[in-house]
Amino acid sequence: MLAGRPLFARLFGVPLPEPPIHADLNGVFLLAVAAGYLIPYREPESTGGRAYLWVMGPLLKGAGALTFVLDYVLRGSPRSFLLFAASDGTLALLTLWALASSTSRTEFPRR
Repeated sequence: MLAGRPLFARLFGVPLPEPPIHADLNGVFLLAVAAGYLIPYREPESTGGRAYLWVMGPLLKGAGALTFVLDYVLRGSPRSFLLFAASDGTLALLTLWALASSTSRTEFPRR
């Protein structure tokens, strides 16, 4: 989104974004999402890290996969968008599996 824009537009058969600020803002958003993954990486036992993974994994990636498929079906977007749907859907399912199969080791005091 921030670098190599003409190459990626050519590879996926889509026009360059107009105005370019839309791609720039998406790139900044993606960098913020990536930086957020440092929370569970550095503090895997924290509930904040698990919450982040729930939001960014099954919720965001799952919604992203569904959006790409719907855009392909309803608006006739390029077939290459299904690659994004497959990658987002796979990451959503893997994150869901990891979160569901592990339990937070954080012990809460009993009252």
